[in-house]
Amino acid sequence: MRIYTRTGDDGTTGLLGAQRVSKDSPRVEAYGSVDELNAHLGLAIAHLQSQERFRQILQQVQSDLFVIGAELAVPVGKKPVIKPISEQQVQQLEHYIDEIEDALEPLHHFILPGGTVASAALHVARTVCRRAERRVVSLFHVEPGNPHILTYLNRLGDLLFVMARAVNAAEGVQDIIWEL
Repeated sequence: MRIYTRTGDDGTTGLLGAQRVSKDSPRVEAYGSVDELNAHLGLAIAHLQSQERFRQILQQVQSDLFVIGAELAVPVGKKPVIKPISEQQVQQLEHYIDEIEDALEPLHHFILPGGTVASAALHVARTVCRRAERRVVSLFHVEPGNPHILTYLNRLGDLLFVMARAVNAAEGVQDIIWEL
């Protein structure tokens, strides 16, 4: 099977279930942003050589994002092809956030993205996550969807923020305080 099909040359793409839509539809924007986030997480993982626990967490998140992408690629009214994201995955993210945040110094200031390369990559992933969340919100304004997806993406942005801070702390690099 070749990677190119030529079926998208007219500006459309196929959803799961054979329906074709414009490549700039809210649904494609949403799952495309989730795919972009997944790629940024792959880059962050590549920079987390000394953080095996974070690598494992993020690889599980990448799997969850594939589930979310598959959910978003299913047209309204069609049966999902896999088990949808649920409250369980959201609670797991909250557990990770609490675990990581408990080990950090309390934050009293806004911080700028940066520090180590791994931390900066996590901050980039965080901002892409927030965009993906906005794209899903836009989609859900016009078509119904699994509300756990929005909650998951919201918590994931928080997780990436605390991970970025924790990576800096583990490397002995201070967060960059925003000063007016």
